[in-house]
Amino acid sequence: MTTYQWPNLATMMFDQARAYGDNPFVWEKRAGAYQALSWSEVATQIAALARCLKDQGIEPGDRVAVVCENRPMWLISDFAIMAIGAITVPAYITNTVDDHFHILSDSGAKAAIVSNARLSARLIPALDKSPEVKLLIALDPPDTPPQSAVLLEWDRVIDDPAGTLEETVALARTWSMEDTACLIYTSGTGGKPKGVMLNHRSQFHNALGATDALTEIGLGDDVFLSFLPLSHSYEHVAGHFFPISIGAQIYYAEGIESLSTNMAEASPTIMTAVPRLYETMYQRITQGVKKSGGLKEKMFMAALELGRKRYHGEALGLVGAIQDRVLDKLVRDKVRGRFGGRLKALVSGGAPLNPDIGIFFTALGLRLLQGYGQTETAPVISVNRPSLVKMHTVGPPLLNTEVKIADDGEILVRGDLIMQGYWRDEAATRETIRDGWVHTGDIGHFDEDGYLVITDRKKDILVNSGGDNIAPQRIEGLLTLQPEIAQAMVYGDKRPHLVGLIVPDKNWLQEWVKANDKPETLDQLAGDADLHKALRPAVDRVNGELSNIEKIRRFLIARDAFTIDNEQMTPTMKARRHKIKEVYGDQLEKLYR
Repeated sequence: MTTYQWPNLATMMFDQARAYGDNPFVWEKRAGAYQALSWSEVATQIAALARCLKDQGIEPGDRVAVVCENRPMWLISDFAIMAIGAITVPAYITNTVDDHFHILSDSGAKAAIVSNARLSARLIPALDKSPEVKLLIALDPPDTPPQSAVLLEWDRVIDDPAGTLEETVALARTWSMEDTACLIYTSGTGGKPKGVMLNHRSQFHNALGATDALTEIGLGDDVFLSFLPLSHSYEHVAGHFFPISIGAQIYYAEGIESLSTNMAEASPTIMTAVPRLYETMYQRITQGVKKSGGLKEKMFMAALELGRKRYHGEALGLVGAIQDRVLDKLVRDKVRGRFGGRLKALVSGGAPLNPDIGIFFTALGLRLLQGYGQTETAPVISVNRPSLVKMHTVGPPLLNTEVKIADDGEILVRGDLIMQGYWRDEAATRETIRDGWVHTGDIGHFDEDGYLVITDRKKDILVNSGGDNIAPQRIEGLLTLQPEIAQAMVYGDKRPHLVGLIVPDKNWLQEWVKANDKPETLDQLAGDADLHKALRPAVDRVNGELSNIEKIRRFLIARDAFTIDNEQMTPTMKARRHKIKEVYGDQLEKLYR
């Protein structure tokens, strides 16, 4: 068992605050500009909130829900809860009333912390049906206060720190590595979310593993831009515990619409995101270059081609090497500037990254490292190393992580990173953890360099009527690389061939609608024969890269994009196949008639 620097996560936070003192720590956009709280200020507010929770009867082991955007309030809440030995229960800000009720009732939460009135409007109806919740702390006054829980104002709570810091620091040191730190509910790609219990040790394992994996890029004076939901286990470690463990600053992004602006303002050195975000950036960059045309487009394509050659280890020759250096200044520097100009690494996780997307960013001078994990392993299992990036893999296992491949190809994981179990679900725990190994449900193998290659989710593998196993995510990745296509889902389990569901790219569709004098909404266009004909070449291009059993024979056009709001995407932008099938299953089946 690995020895870690601190006895628990709350003590790590307080020790780092003592070490970094008045240095800026967390940055939040206020009145149009980023403003910072220092390490000392954050520690003081954590202690004040911890005392309040304790005074209100929250005891060690009690669960406290947090419903909040990525902002200092989230961090302060998390560490205050852990400082008194309680358990953080993160909840997505996109949750419905029913989602909140499931989490509050299943976890038996005793208290909740919420930021704004909009989020309170969905939380409080669930809270009122959950009799165990006795306390609500709100940043903004809710439109309708809770019926039974005590309501406290956030600002009043954190502005009352007198004499609590050292007392809270001392209390925090009494908690063990084995204590449960958080109860994270899976985002539900396949059904009702289950609560995953993670102790302090598992989070430290991931933070230490990340430090080891990224040491060669030169950690120090780092700035993180936190964008993914902190309620997801990936960002909870990669954008929260890990940066704190290395004394980094954290900027909180305002949202996907402001991400480009926030990158320029924060100039991050490390940023984590999911493949969907990189796919969106890829589409925006390539569409922008195509529109600019002329010399700019030619230089961009030349820089891209030379960068791809470098990635593949091909010789550039004397002329090519000179061109590459010139284009690095003329093209790649501008691309790097759009990301703030200081990036040491972009990290992708949460879902499979199309290798072509990864190579695209690498060729443009942005180091992109694909990793792999799941909530049940706190979450990171493996990640590419900067010295050897292999885009078709998810890299070697993290430090002190055991990974083996079962006879049926399933990836099994063992080490300090694995969960304690599913909350109040011993049967599911026994099914997932057998003989100390987490059965991930993913299929994969190791390559000659010990890098892990993921084939697909075991449950997502399609088996056609001929008995052939087909991995849909690879096909879907190729489809979404096409400029005409934003999202796709492949269908065909136990069927003679594959069919597909396609969401057209928004910008491409707008231009096509204008040129063809068609209705503007996707709902009106879904059955349009001309649109179907216009999308067919994109599907045919992909079919040209696929084996016979992988080809998409027919396809539907979706009536709407897959989104979080319509429950067809998780908060981390993974497709919820079961929800999509509920909406389109009958129509997809008709394609076989």
